[in-house]
Amino acid sequence: MASPSMDSDIFWGVLERPDFLWIVILFACAISPLIAANRNKTSISLGVVLSLLLVFFIQFALSIFSGGIFSFDPIDLFSLIPALSLEPSHFHRLVTAGWIHANWIHVLGNILVIALVGVPLEQRLGAKRWILVYLLGMLGGNIAWIWTHPDSWTPAVGASGAAFGLLGAYMACWPEDEIEFPLLFLIRAWPVWLIALVRLGLEIYQMYGIEYGNSGETNIAHMAHFGGFFLAYIIARPIAKGGPSPLDEKFETSQREFSRREEIKSRMGSLDDDPWILADSPLTGNGARILRRLREEGDEIETRTAWLEELAENTICPNCGGEVFTKVENGICFLTCGQSERHFKWP
Repeated sequence: MASPSMDSDIFWGVLERPDFLWIVILFACAISPLIAANRNKTSISLGVVLSLLLVFFIQFALSIFSGGIFSFDPIDLFSLIPALSLEPSHFHRLVTAGWIHANWIHVLGNILVIALVGVPLEQRLGAKRWILVYLLGMLGGNIAWIWTHPDSWTPAVGASGAAFGLLGAYMACWPEDEIEFPLLFLIRAWPVWLIALVRLGLEIYQMYGIEYGNSGETNIAHMAHFGGFFLAYIIARPIAKGGPSPLDEKFETSQREFSRREEIKSRMGSLDDDPWILADSPLTGNGARILRRLREEGDEIETRTAWLEELAENTICPNCGGEVFTKVENGICFLTCGQSERHFKWP
C-alpha cells in the first residue's frame, strides 16, 4: 500500500460529465473479471488479478493522456483518506482504495502475492470463502491505517492489505503447505509459515528503520499490511471450517480431493431448465422456494445434494405425477421418477 500525493479536489461536487464516464469504465473493469470467473467457474483469485490490472491500465492511461476529458484522477475519488473516514460520502474508499495503485511496480508486486498465495488458498477455501477472506484482509488493512493515522490527508492506495490477508489466512489454516514463492533470492516451494515469518520480519525491520531514522522516508503503509494479515489470521479458521479442505490437512491430499471435486462439478447438469414448466405444471409454494435456493446455492456438490434431497420431498414427477427420489451416480446427485428414470431425470 503506497501513499501518493494528491493536489486536486476530492469531493463529489466538483465532478464533471466525463468524470462519471471514467467512473463507470473503472467499475466495469473492476467487476467484469469477477463476474466472468463466477459464471465460468474459473479461479476467482486470477479474476482479481485481472481486475486489478485492468483498473490500473485505465488509471495509467489517464495519467498519460492528462487534460481535457482525461483530467480525471482515480486517486482523488477512490483512495483512502483517513481524515475523511467518518464521512458517509467517503465510506466507499475503504473498498475502492484496494483497486487503485501508485505505479506499475506497486500493482505488479501485489498481484504477484495474490496469484502465488491466492490460487492455492482458493483451492483450499473455495471461491466464496476466498473472496470473503480477501475483502476482510483489505478492510483490516485500511482500518489499521485509519486507526494509526486518523488525521492524515495523505491518500493511501493498493491491495497490499488484502494480499497480506491472504497470507495471514493461509498461515492460520494450513501453515505447513508449500507454495512457489520468491523468497530469500530464490523462487521455489517454501512452507507458508516461513513465507509469513520472513515477510512480517521485513515489515518489522522496515518500520524499525523508519522509527529510528535509518531508512529515510517511505510511502509504504506498513501498518495496513499488519492489519490485513492479523485480521485475516484471526477470522480465517471459522471461515474455512466446513470448506473443501479440512483445517491443517496436508496439501497433497487436498490437491487430489480438489481435483476430484472439480472433475465432478464439471459433469454436474445445468439448473437453468425447468422440467415442471416444460410439462405445464410449474412448481409453487415450498417447491418453488426450494428450486430457487437450489439455483442460488447449487454450485457446490454438498449444497446441491442437500437442496435436491429437499426438493424431492416437495415435488412430484412432472410427467406422471409419481414420487420423486434422489439418485447418485459417479458422485453426481440428480432427481428421478420412482416409476421410471425415462419419465424424469434432472438435472
